[in-house]
Amino acid sequence: MNTFVLKLILAPIIIGGASLAGRRWGSAVSGWLVGLPLTSGPVIFFLALSSGTAFAASAIAGTISGGFSLAAFCLAYAWLAIRFDWRVALTGSLLAYFGIVLLMQNIIIPFVPLISAVTLTIVVSLFLMPKNEATQLSAVQPGRWDILSRILIGTIFIIALTELAPLLGSRLTGLLATIPLYTAILTVFAHRLNGSAGAASILRGLLFGLFGFAAFFLTLSLLIEKAGITVGFLAASAAALIVQGLTFLILRRVR
Repeated sequence: MNTFVLKLILAPIIIGGASLAGRRWGSAVSGWLVGLPLTSGPVIFFLALSSGTAFAASAIAGTISGGFSLAAFCLAYAWLAIRFDWRVALTGSLLAYFGIVLLMQNIIIPFVPLISAVTLTIVVSLFLMPKNEATQLSAVQPGRWDILSRILIGTIFIIALTELAPLLGSRLTGLLATIPLYTAILTVFAHRLNGSAGAASILRGLLFGLFGFAAFFLTLSLLIEKAGITVGFLAASAAALIVQGLTFLILRRVR
């Protein structure tokens, strides 16, 4: 099957299915859910199909480095949201995100120290997040076009990034695969409805979800060239789901 057609089929299924599942839980769990590699995973998958496993493996190193950028986004938005409205918080957090992307584009860290540093960064970021506010959060009700909008935005992003990958190079493509599209939408929505507490709840959930993100790409990086695309992605998905299950239990206790 043509790779482009495969993108048009698989991307909406993955994004739409995850979005429907996320509607059943609260804001923190929604953030946790989008911590899964819902866009970065398909991006690497299609890169492996179109450009080979060696190119995909190089992109994975960039994607793992994107964990630093996502942590910066979470911290910047959460703290800015305490004093400013969503416009300022979103602008500041995106500047923090892209600033770290530019920095990591020129910094190559060996794999073992990289995955260790990303994991430590997630843990430290959870401790640095603003404390839970003792306020009752309203149930976030997405608009009627919410899921369709996510499917369209996510599919367009995946197609555009994978088509531009040969021009961008493997590392920058991997870094940009972590752009927090859904996180930004969910966080702004929660911020407008529930204030800074709502935004922090989404972002704290995302940080917990990033452990599954790290497990996915750790496993994939170890297997994709040796075992192939199918085995690599199946094993990576299993690892991510196991870790996500464990972090879900923790998240339910702390939120």
